[in-house]
Amino acid sequence: MAEDAAVQRATALTSAERAFETLRTQIVEGELAPGAALAEVEQATRLGVSRTPVREAFARLIAAGLATERGPRSLVVSDIDAADVTALFDLRRALDEQAARLAAARVAAERAPTDRATADRARADASTAAAFSVLADRFRAVTPATLAADDAQRHGYYALVAEFDDALDTALASSPYLAAAIASTRVHLARVRRLARDDDARLAASAAEHGAIARAIADGDGERAAAATRLHLHEALTSIHRHLPPAATTSIAAPTKERA
Repeated sequence: MAEDAAVQRATALTSAERAFETLRTQIVEGELAPGAALAEVEQATRLGVSRTPVREAFARLIAAGLATERGPRSLVVSDIDAADVTALFDLRRALDEQAARLAAARVAAERAPTDRATADRARADASTAAAFSVLADRFRAVTPATLAADDAQRHGYYALVAEFDDALDTALASSPYLAAAIASTRVHLARVRRLARDDDARLAASAAEHGAIARAIADGDGERAAAATRLHLHEALTSIHRHLPPAATTSIAAPTKERA
């Protein structure tokens, strides 16, 4: 009996995880719009699961800030508020600029292996430089024409951005708290940045900005990587506010040009 209960619990958890991932993806990609009602029975039927895993998925959506309780047994997809987006980017500036610096510092570290441990680190640093160099080239190849050949959701482009995020996470292996803090912002970032998915000119510009960050990291230039990150965040926030009514005043100041 205990074994049967354990199997049933594992099945329920699997269903809850599947329900959560499906709903999260649909919210992030805009299939479930801000303010859309999330009814337990309706979603259970639509997802082909019982109400218990849907209830668990709803709890996780609330915890992630993707769903909001509007009253007793009333749940809706969270709104995307302009002021909240600005606050998110304030946090991203602090986190992402430091992450870019640390990733570049890893590449720039002295490579004078005197023992096996330092030799392993040197190889890891070289791998980091190579990974970001390849990413820089791939971002440079993104154009409005290549984006037009992608699907309507621009999954190909966002998959490339995800590879950049993965490379950054790998480079931050020695800074797990920073990596975890950045990871916690990504679901909300993915949601708001997809507001510009129909603007291929902006996505192409964003690709160029990502490419500049990746190239600076590959070169081991921490301050250039941070400056490129700052420029990208400013441009991204400005673009997102153009798609959000009403737009809030950004608190991220436009970067100043460096002296030659």
